[in-house]
Amino acid sequence: MISFRELWGQLAPIGRDPDSGGYLRYAWTPAELACREWFRAQADARDMPVEEDGNGNLIAWYGTGSGPAVLTGSHFDSVPHGGAYDGPLGIVSAFLAVDRLPRPTDRPIGVVAFAEEEGARFGVPCLGSRLLTGAIEPARAAALTDRDGVTVEAALGARPTGATGLLDRVERYVELHIEQGRMLEVPVGVGTAIWPHGRWRLDFTGEANHAGTTRMADRHDPMLTYAYTVLAANKEARLRGAHATVGRVYVEPNATNAVPALVRGWLDARAADAQTLSGLVEAVHKRAAERAARDGTAVTLTEESVSPVVDFDGVLVDRCAGLLDAPVLPTAAGHDAGVLSAHVPTVMLFVRNPTGISHSPAEHATDEDCEAGIEALAAVLA
Repeated sequence: MISFRELWGQLAPIGRDPDSGGYLRYAWTPAELACREWFRAQADARDMPVEEDGNGNLIAWYGTGSGPAVLTGSHFDSVPHGGAYDGPLGIVSAFLAVDRLPRPTDRPIGVVAFAEEEGARFGVPCLGSRLLTGAIEPARAAALTDRDGVTVEAALGARPTGATGLLDRVERYVELHIEQGRMLEVPVGVGTAIWPHGRWRLDFTGEANHAGTTRMADRHDPMLTYAYTVLAANKEARLRGAHATVGRVYVEPNATNAVPALVRGWLDARAADAQTLSGLVEAVHKRAAERAARDGTAVTLTEESVSPVVDFDGVLVDRCAGLLDAPVLPTAAGHDAGVLSAHVPTVMLFVRNPTGISHSPAEHATDEDCEAGIEALAAVLA
């Protein structure tokens, strides 16, 4: 039976940046498409037919049973220079868990690779699972563009089909994922919930001018408003026990010797409950508007995507925790499991992350813990 290290070694080099050590696997780019070819090769090696759902998602089917299906898997795409384990671990583990099951099984098991989970290319996270479940309209998804103006429709090669009958055949969804914090002290845990979270775009507008000749008192500099807002978001999040991050920024005209006319930043906000989350975003917007009035600039807030709190299926959580003798824990990270949970009973398994670092080349899990995760997933599927 093939080991985790052997199979992981086949996938790990794909899309790895030699300078940063991180991964550049954006949806429907050559690196991510190479991962899809690897997926098809693994399915072929196990005589698992592959289904394409018209939304960029791939499903490899194991077993010939006619009962309701169990779905498991994750995603290949990465954030810019992200870690190796976020997403691909769940797909590699799914194939290896299937290897540990009897053949044929009494019901179908689908290994799924979801498209554009991170949202790093087109801006909407969990795009493939949102399309599959009808959480986003195909027309809206098709028109999304990346930074080069390429649309989802062009990248996919067709307009997404949206919700299909696939989920009518699925009774359970189980997703294995590296834990993206430091809450686990044992190799495997069971997820209970996902914090509500979202992304908001903040557009700060001012007056472009000369950096050398414009007096400080005469400036309408949106960079000042932006900088103040970043600090305000940090403070407001800490006061509420929530999370706020501004990790992406765009500037016009983006010249060293010019006062900018526009600064655009993206706020990622997360909290343990919806009220805290909305209060955080409102407070950040208020602080930004107050500062804009002082700077002679303007700010607008646009909601790009918001995901409500997700509570995984309580029966499944209890069954898995009891079966595996594993601890339970919530997560503040978004996952395709959060989208599917509104449609089918869903549970997540987490593999220990020794440092808690994620979305970074330093993301890591030991081979021993990954093997434990595979055994846990196989037990749950069985």
